[in-house]
Amino acid sequence: MDWIWIPIIIAIIVVVVFFAFFFKYFSLWLQALLSDAKVGFLQLIMMQFRKVRPEIIVFSRIQAVKAGLGISTNQLETHYLARGDVQRVVRALIAANRAKIALPWDNACAIDLAGRDILEAVQTSVNPKVIDVPSSNSGRSTIDAVAQDGIQLKARARVTVRANLERLVGGATEETIIARVGEGIVTTIGSATSHKSVLENPDRISKVVLEKGLDAGTAFEILSIDIADIDVGENVGAKLQADQAEADKRRFQAEAEKRRAGAIAAEQEQKAEVQKNRALVVLAEAEVPKALAEALRTGKLGVMDYYRMQNIQSDTAMRTSLSGPSGQSSSGSSGS
Repeated sequence: MDWIWIPIIIAIIVVVVFFAFFFKYFSLWLQALLSDAKVGFLQLIMMQFRKVRPEIIVFSRIQAVKAGLGISTNQLETHYLARGDVQRVVRALIAANRAKIALPWDNACAIDLAGRDILEAVQTSVNPKVIDVPSSNSGRSTIDAVAQDGIQLKARARVTVRANLERLVGGATEETIIARVGEGIVTTIGSATSHKSVLENPDRISKVVLEKGLDAGTAFEILSIDIADIDVGENVGAKLQADQAEADKRRFQAEAEKRRAGAIAAEQEQKAEVQKNRALVVLAEAEVPKALAEALRTGKLGVMDYYRMQNIQSDTAMRTSLSGPSGQSSSGSSGS
């Protein structure tokens, strides 16, 4: 008798489980059925086992069907399992369809999985976006550049862009647009011969920058570049010239000081050389008495020769003293 109850218990468990799933997913199944977005009841049950939230899939499929998009349940589940934002992708496809923008399901999923906001991209494609150059996050309020006459100009620009859905995957972001436009502004101002010509025609900057094709390789298409404000800054040329003159002055002063120090060193060397020569003369004079004494001892010099030499030296000293200023004055007075 015990074997008879086993099939009955199993049947009761199956019925209970069936009614549990039935009451849990009946409302979703009925809602999809009434919305002409039929989703199989067995599919709803299998979603539970595949860790997929059935309500997200059902609501997204209803939205797609009502918007006239042929997106299957399997496509929605595949993107969900790939950790994509199914609801956002469906809303983006609906917005693109209403705006007559070609956006296939696979491209939309790829953009979403790449980390880009697909809905914002579609909205930007429909309603162009304005980007400030420089951006508020850069910490700078203007793009500064110097014209050829040395005058600094400070400019701010506004760039109107539209998202390019075909280049959204792999395309550069807003930061690249801001950097390229800033570079174009600096180049245009720097190539101007006078800052006055830039102030007279600010649109010249916009034309030159637009001609460069700065949106190449980016996820945006530049529609226009408008110069919001341009102000005159410092006279950088004059400041640089003054700094250069000050640097040249210091360099010349250093060179003059170097030459003066060299001259002083040369003078000291000459004085030292004179003292050295004088010392040599003194040493030589000190050898004379020794030589005379040696000559007297050896008989090479007699006493009379020595006295004669002394008389000659005395006579020479007298003549030298008479040839000086005092001697000239005495001779002049005696002549008169």
